[in-house]
Amino acid sequence: MATSISDRRPPAPPPPRRKGPPLDLDPAGWTAAIRARAREIGFDAVGFAPARLPPATGEALDRFVELGRHGDMRWIEDRIDWRRSPDALWPEARSAIVLAQNYGPATDPLANLSCPETGSLSVYARGDDYHEVIKAKLRRLARWLWDESAVELKFFVDTAPVMEKPLAALAGLGWQGRHTNLVSRDFGSWTFLAVMLTGLDLVHDRPHGDRCGSCHACLDACPTDAFPAPYELDARRCISYLTIELDGPVPAELRAAMGNRIYGCDDCLAVCPWNKFARGAAEMKLAGREALTAPALADLAGLDDGAFRTMFAKTAVKRIGRDRFVRNVAIAIGNSGRPDLVPALRPLLADGAAQVRAMAVWAASRLMSPAEFAGAAAGRLPGETDPVVLSEWRAAGVLSEEGP
Repeated sequence: MATSISDRRPPAPPPPRRKGPPLDLDPAGWTAAIRARAREIGFDAVGFAPARLPPATGEALDRFVELGRHGDMRWIEDRIDWRRSPDALWPEARSAIVLAQNYGPATDPLANLSCPETGSLSVYARGDDYHEVIKAKLRRLARWLWDESAVELKFFVDTAPVMEKPLAALAGLGWQGRHTNLVSRDFGSWTFLAVMLTGLDLVHDRPHGDRCGSCHACLDACPTDAFPAPYELDARRCISYLTIELDGPVPAELRAAMGNRIYGCDDCLAVCPWNKFARGAAEMKLAGREALTAPALADLAGLDDGAFRTMFAKTAVKRIGRDRFVRNVAIAIGNSGRPDLVPALRPLLADGAAQVRAMAVWAASRLMSPAEFAGAAAGRLPGETDPVVLSEWRAAGVLSEEGP
């Protein structure tokens, strides 16, 4: 068995089995046994699908990339042949076992959007890193299935070119809503997904029909108009992409709409009417930490690399690094309308990371008085050489094309 496929080299050989002869079960027997074991381990839902996605799914992916809507996420483009369907990734796969973990929040996930002096982190980022939590459960399930079946398998949690959401819909776990995310009748929009591919022939579940009806609440809720049409996403406008995947300055026309969202965005998920059937996450490791529910922007602006690593240890936030995160904080401060946050912002004008300095210039131009901003420019411009930072000073009107 293997956790992921990262290149075209042969995968490592499977580990020795701990059992004697494999169980002699028919497809229905294996399906029932896997479902029971997965629930016993702690997954909230399990579905089974063929290890092949319909051609239309791959065609939609191709169009997404052709239009450039994946932005700087080159890893989507680089492995697009594998991503179109699981059997392209691993031709020996016969079935996909799709597993869902509920991470429903205990409180209103949008509550602190109205508190501009605080930062808003996506619900999933407030607890332990879901990759690690789910991977531990997957390893247990994979170990059991390998021991009992002696049939090779592979499993993934956002670590391979696998389209989990279409597979989950094919496996009957829900449907892809107009916001392109999975919607579940039991958990609303709050599910993490993992996939296990196996050479076993299993009984596949019936695909779930679309139950969005005439609702378009998710499309209306998007602060940056990231949905060109229902069921289509332009990642380049999505706040989750801007705050997590994008490295460098955020496009000027999208900054104000970000508000105080400093890691991800839950707006389209949170307004889904199907959330009325959702319940709080049972997995306590995914529960939000109090310190990350509404952290003060002034405190976050002062994080150095060590403090950042300590504060976000074992969370998904740590993967973007301190510089990108504090860049997001600077934008949120600029959107706060709170001049009392200027003392926290001022040191970021001299930050070691250019993307932080650039966004701090933009934020300062919105919060400082003209005289105060001119003074800040006089102090910082003589030593500034980064072209992106200089362009922000220029856009703020204190630097001509020729210089100060």
